[in-house]
Amino acid sequence: MSINDATRRQLANLAGRPSKRNAKFSRDRPTDWRPHQVRNPDAELGPPHDVFTDAGAWELIASKLEHGHDVEEVKLLKPAGSTGYVMKIMLEETMPLLYVKLQLRHGTILGRSFHYSEHE
Repeated sequence: MSINDATRRQLANLAGRPSKRNAKFSRDRPTDWRPHQVRNPDAELGPPHDVFTDAGAWELIASKLEHGHDVEEVKLLKPAGSTGYVMKIMLEETMPLLYVKLQLRHGTILGRSFHYSEHE
């Protein structure tokens, strides 16, 4: 299911604010946050400086949300029944899709996944 405009604005707003976002792992909210393993096609420097930084990952997420990229609402396993938001982003035609999963929680945004998709 696609998300409504209010949810999209909230996600984009929080993703753009460093004090309102995090991607820290916890048992209750596991993350697979690997921007340093994803090639940034807009990077100006070559390897090994051509991957996303944490800030760059959040900037990409905010930009994609602001520009209407498709977002799917999903039910999370941990915590059970919570809502997650998934984007699959093509960065380069020769690479797998980028898989991004987010969660809203108490006025913050949690980065749950940022890595190449393992499933097409």
